[in-house]
Amino acid sequence: MTIDIINDRLNSYAIETKQSELNAIKEITQEVALAGLARAGFFKSAMFQGGTCLRIIHGLQRFSEDLDFILNEPNEAFKWEPYLAAIKTEFEAFGLSLSVIDRAKASDTVKKAFLKEGSFGKVLNLHYERTRADTQTITIKLEIDTNPPTGSAPETYVLDYPYPLPIITQDLPSLFAGKCHALLCRNYIKGRDWFDFIWYIQKNTQPNYTLLTNALEQCGPYQGQAINASNEWLTNELAKKIESLNWQTVTNDVKRFLPNNFSHTVSAWNKDLFLALLRKLR
Repeated sequence: MTIDIINDRLNSYAIETKQSELNAIKEITQEVALAGLARAGFFKSAMFQGGTCLRIIHGLQRFSEDLDFILNEPNEAFKWEPYLAAIKTEFEAFGLSLSVIDRAKASDTVKKAFLKEGSFGKVLNLHYERTRADTQTITIKLEIDTNPPTGSAPETYVLDYPYPLPIITQDLPSLFAGKCHALLCRNYIKGRDWFDFIWYIQKNTQPNYTLLTNALEQCGPYQGQAINASNEWLTNELAKKIESLNWQTVTNDVKRFLPNNFSHTVSAWNKDLFLALLRKLR
């Protein structure tokens, strides 16, 4: 394995701006990190989830920042350390230098770690010259929920790059349930959530309501209310959320994660559009 494999992958992207090049490099590093995790046996006890899962596994038309996972079974003793070492070895095999920072505390339910790669500007064949004012380090956050709500269903996919490896993910209904929980419970505006919502609607995906019910009970403003999530309940609550949002703020959040030829798709975002889309969930 050589750096040429990384350069070839970078050349496969439609690089139109310095930001799109940075997004592509970050995604390549995410894929290499996933390969390291797979080779270390990580997916025997964990599942890939979140926006990056949709992007890398299902071809979502937006870039994503973090790598999110859940354990198959609760385990407060989980440690990132052995897997971080495997990821570091994977990067070194491709000629990339990586520093890893384990930020997990014993008391944390969601355990975090950070990967930092600072050599890309020197070793990759970049389309755009980077100046001192540009980002010099690729940072990827890893998060794993060590006490996830019950009800997820797993699926196996083959990661094609940097070489074929099996990856275990939540299935689409379970992923959608997690996204619905985020849409209802996140305490800040994240336009990427709503971009993903459109994707699920277009795929005619129905959320895993058992998982959503358990997630609502475990964490967020609905905790302790004995909610039994259903299609009717979810559409009513999402309609309230859609009515309450500043859609210009929502749109501004997602734009930098979209390829140039896709950014126009968010220009028409408003509450009426999303209320109409919500009716398709029924």
